[in-house]
Amino acid sequence: MLNQLKKLFQSLQETASKEELDFNTALAALLVEVMRADGKLQQSEFDKIAELLKTRCELPQAQVTTLIDEAQQLVEQAVDMYSFAKQINNHTNDVERIEVIELLWHVAYADGELDSHEDHIIRKIAGLFYVAHADFIAAKLRAKP
Repeated sequence: MLNQLKKLFQSLQETASKEELDFNTALAALLVEVMRADGKLQQSEFDKIAELLKTRCELPQAQVTTLIDEAQQLVEQAVDMYSFAKQINNHTNDVERIEVIELLWHVAYADGELDSHEDHIIRKIAGLFYVAHADFIAAKLRAKP
């Protein structure tokens, strides 16, 4: 009986570690969350996400496209953003999380207008990142075109 429980726990741990998101996927998912927030999927927002992932994560274009597709599927299946935010929190410090918030603002501004839903979703993510309101606003102002 004890051996069966050990095997069960080991298999659960292996499954959990296989299913855990990597940083790039979590970042892409949060960027996609912002893009989807206003209910309009604009090409300018797709392009901005691709540009940010390519330059910030130093990924080739083919991998960026695959990553965005995967992120869109994950976002559609996700109940909340906690798992994405947790992965970012685990791999970044305070300053880097503020930089991620700035990237989210860049996506929100990519279509030329800021929707209240985009503002709201970024505010929620900032809360999950434990980003102070002053830093949240500073990141917004830096990203504003």
